[in-house]
Amino acid sequence: MQPSESTERELSLSRIYQEQLRIREELERLRAERSNGSEPAGEPRPEAEKKPDSSPPALEQKRPSAARAHSWLREHPRRAALAAAALVVVAAGALLLWLHLRTYESTDDAQIDGDISAVGARVSGTVTALSVQDNQAVKAGDVLLELDGAEYAVALAQAEANLAQAEAQAEAQQPNVAITETTSKTAIASSGSDLAGAAAELAALKQDQAAASARLKEADARSKLAEIDRSRSESLVESGSSSKEDLDQKTSAADVATAELTAARAAVDAASKRLEQQRSRIAEAQSRFEDARTNAPQQLDVQRATVASHTASVKAAQAALDEARLRFGYTRIVAPVGGIVGKKSVNIGDHVEPGQQLLAIVQTGTLWVTANFKETELARMHPGQRARIDVDAYGSTFTGRVESMPGASGARYSLFPPENASGNYVKVVQRLPVRIRLDPGQPGLERLRPGMSVEPKVYVR
Repeated sequence: MQPSESTERELSLSRIYQEQLRIREELERLRAERSNGSEPAGEPRPEAEKKPDSSPPALEQKRPSAARAHSWLREHPRRAALAAAALVVVAAGALLLWLHLRTYESTDDAQIDGDISAVGARVSGTVTALSVQDNQAVKAGDVLLELDGAEYAVALAQAEANLAQAEAQAEAQQPNVAITETTSKTAIASSGSDLAGAAAELAALKQDQAAASARLKEADARSKLAEIDRSRSESLVESGSSSKEDLDQKTSAADVATAELTAARAAVDAASKRLEQQRSRIAEAQSRFEDARTNAPQQLDVQRATVASHTASVKAAQAALDEARLRFGYTRIVAPVGGIVGKKSVNIGDHVEPGQQLLAIVQTGTLWVTANFKETELARMHPGQRARIDVDAYGSTFTGRVESMPGASGARYSLFPPENASGNYVKVVQRLPVRIRLDPGQPGLERLRPGMSVEPKVYVR
């Protein structure tokens, strides 16, 4: 409440108190005058009352109360007017007060709220430097404390060396793919060429064998003819029909034919052997060609898999390097948000572990009011309505608007929510937390802190 409002309220109470004293004195004076049988000063007695009353007291007591009231009104018109005016003023004030109270809902069960970020360690280590204290203002990115990073620096250097080694091995294996591919193509082409040459040579040998077989048949026919001529010549010589010289010629011709037959047979055998040898060479060439055609892609795949393995090793080494760099960076703990430092529980020389909370940062830049209204006060309340917040700590007033309505009562959010079906049900008015956003740019907002008690008024009309 402002000082001017307090002074006006004291003056008003003083005037009311003085008026009460004046009315009390006036009533005492009137009672005293009535008890003495005299009339109040300044008020003439009516003519009817100046005459002696002939009615007995018993009849006066039996007059109806309405008549007595009517008589009192005639006797005291000013008092009656004042009383009627007072009743009208009181009724009008009560009506205005009732209408005013219906324009807003208020509660004293409210407080300033804000986000509080817990800052903890992500790696273990010993604290070597501390840059903040409790209640110190920090900005996002400011260094809060530092841990001993020698161990993580060594791990970082080792990760860098492992990455360099993996990259060198990958680079050494990279050309082998092209070499293996070229070698495989050459082997397939060479084996195919050898197979084609062997097939051509086999065809030539088959022709040679066929020619030798034809010469063998011809030699066999000449040998048979020469033997017939020799046998006929012998018969003619024995009969004296032919000379011995003719027999000798026929015998010589038969011997030549026999020799030619033997040579032809030898040529056929030799051609058959060469044909079999060539078929063996064709089988070998065919086998080499099939091996080259089958194994070459596999060898290329193996080489590619080797290169892929080394590439994966490079990626793994890079990931290990990134992790080592991150862990080394975690030795410098920085503020994730701006705000006020509080609840510091670490000092230089302390050994901290991952997940250990070291301090908290209160985000004073984004504050709101959590007002726990009764459930009977929420009927006409909705987001967007204007609100007035009186802060107990500073006696100042801020403005805001209802930001959101609650999803459940405060009791349902408690650690042990009530179970109404258990048999011990007692109906009580529940309170629900309404969130009120403070209007930005108001002077004095920077002095507010979470937990301060406030009394909000939400204007529902």
